[in-house]
Amino acid sequence: MSHLPCTRSPLALALLLAFVPPLTAHAAPAEADTRRLAADPDSASTVVISASALGLLGDDMITPVTALAGDRLVRERESTLGDTLKNQPGITSTHFGAGAGRPVIRGMDGPRVKILSDGAEVQDASTISPDHAVAFEPLLAERIEVLRGPSALAYGSGAVGGVVNILDRKIPTAMPVKPIEGSMELRGNSAADEKTGAFEVTGGFGNVAVHAEGARRDAGDYRVGKGWEDGRTVTGSFRESTSGSVGLSWIGARGYLGVAYTKERSEYGIPGHNHEFGGCHPHGDHLHCGSHEEEEEGHDHEHEHGEEPPPVVKLDSERWDVRGEYSNPLAGFSRLRVRAAYTDYRHDEIDDGVVATTFVNKARDGRVELEHLPLGGWRGVLGLQTGRRDFSAVGDEAYVPPTVTKKHAAFLTEEYRLNAWRFEAAARHEWQDIDVDATGLESRKARGTSVSAGAVWKFAPQYSLGATVARTHRLPTAEELYADGVHLATSTYEVGNQDLKKETSNNVDLTLRKFAGATTFSVSAFRNRVNDYIYGRTLDNHEGFQLIEYAQRDAVFTGIEGELRHKLSPALSATLFGDYVRAKFDDGAGNLPRIPAHRIGARLDGNWQAWHGNVELVRVGKQDKVGPFERATDGYAMLNLGGHYELRLGGQQAQLYARINNLTDELAFSHTSFIRDAAPLAGRNVTAGLRVAF
Repeated sequence: MSHLPCTRSPLALALLLAFVPPLTAHAAPAEADTRRLAADPDSASTVVISASALGLLGDDMITPVTALAGDRLVRERESTLGDTLKNQPGITSTHFGAGAGRPVIRGMDGPRVKILSDGAEVQDASTISPDHAVAFEPLLAERIEVLRGPSALAYGSGAVGGVVNILDRKIPTAMPVKPIEGSMELRGNSAADEKTGAFEVTGGFGNVAVHAEGARRDAGDYRVGKGWEDGRTVTGSFRESTSGSVGLSWIGARGYLGVAYTKERSEYGIPGHNHEFGGCHPHGDHLHCGSHEEEEEGHDHEHEHGEEPPPVVKLDSERWDVRGEYSNPLAGFSRLRVRAAYTDYRHDEIDDGVVATTFVNKARDGRVELEHLPLGGWRGVLGLQTGRRDFSAVGDEAYVPPTVTKKHAAFLTEEYRLNAWRFEAAARHEWQDIDVDATGLESRKARGTSVSAGAVWKFAPQYSLGATVARTHRLPTAEELYADGVHLATSTYEVGNQDLKKETSNNVDLTLRKFAGATTFSVSAFRNRVNDYIYGRTLDNHEGFQLIEYAQRDAVFTGIEGELRHKLSPALSATLFGDYVRAKFDDGAGNLPRIPAHRIGARLDGNWQAWHGNVELVRVGKQDKVGPFERATDGYAMLNLGGHYELRLGGQQAQLYARINNLTDELAFSHTSFIRDAAPLAGRNVTAGLRVAF
């Protein structure tokens, strides 16, 4: 595995020097809210949502929000971020084996779903291709928040699907209660013979808090459900990873400022990689993959390669973070919030022991927010954001030329409260410049303005109704503009389009909630009409290998998602949940590809003294609303069991937990995956672990 030198961020050091002298600050409320979620995982409506620019409680949000923490997060965590969130209403995963999986929200993925590390972008290569992993270890997450729809506007106009905000402890925001506190966890699972361990520890002296954390994962190829024609294991689905962070904060009565360094190394296989199509290239709108004789030789070649090890990704990422908050920084302002990050990311794709392609992404992201005191009853946040991504790929599958993408944005979010009503309005303007280093390609400048408005009405005790309308612009990415080459991981030859215009999304979102009492629920319906939707149009298909050109066409996303929970008794509760999204082109002629099928599920949770258990049944429907050259995917049912036991070990609080996913060993395929036939979902899988807090 390649080793990257330690890189210091000038922006991070400058911010540290600028803000340390006046700080005498206090703890942010996020840790108390996380403890509340840990004690009651269904209390998301009563905690402050950090990803909300206004710092709102969950039941004050106009659009739906998901918050995972505590025992619930421990139960849901998987090896990838997408698989960790895939069971939440409205969310699935791209599922590229066990090594890579990005969230799909309301049928949208890639650059339309923004992933943040406590407000700063996670800079990796996962938006470029689904076989690229998100550079974050779910075991080190303290809390994961998901905002859907227009509420994500403060973090990017392009986040049409939503925002995933991962909260961690690597930069302390409060002095530890004890001189030393932390946790340790060991776990394993049967489907991949996985062995995983993690730790985190925080100490403090005076006004300084220090934190260290780390995780190690070692998993083999995972086993699938019974009846798969290719056997019981997915070749090339292994994953080994090591992550670690060290952080330091200055904390006082009015705020905090901290810096952290994070290192991640990961090695995972790429299932379904087909060498047969390596020589395919376009002739106009058609693919040329050799003569019939060459095709026959190609089939023999594929058979030979079936005995060879699959390609391997070796990922190496270094990241510096700076985070700070300061109360009453200026007259008229109640809070200053700073987030900045610098990432030096690289991954090598190794085929038959030789580095075939290297992807490098050096990126920085910074944002400053000022929350002003009420003016005429309006309270709000104004902010600036800037970022730069220097991306390059070298090798056999360097299908995107070197580019430098610079983004700048100004945004404003305001709220007004009147009796049982809360009104919200937001605006964001973005400037984007993309410089490309390739003959015959032209650099691009683009601008976009996005606005949203909404209201939530608590029309009766315990009930609320929210509505939002938004008009947003998404600017085309470098990959959509300039791609040109073979991408064997997804069995495509991708061709960019320099004539792409910005997307315009017109969104309507309605949410009805009951947020207290024995019965609680949240039901949301949405309609998103996207003018000039950018998608990969299939021009030709050769035995499953597709020629894709980025094009634009008006599209409509319509859907509903919801969850209803009823306490049958103080110790027993039942939950119903489900989601549905329909995505098609606006002229009615055709469907969008890889849209998740509808789901419906039921869960029963019980508590008895120190024991907690649950049983869950999820039915995923057949997806037959398919795009060109796409086949339908059969539905399936998953039966899952879980439980944990609270105890004390050596005077410390501990938790033993276990779960069985896919108890009936169902053979299941994910319609959202590029490699669904080569990598079915895991079969019967027992996960067990021990977590100790001290």
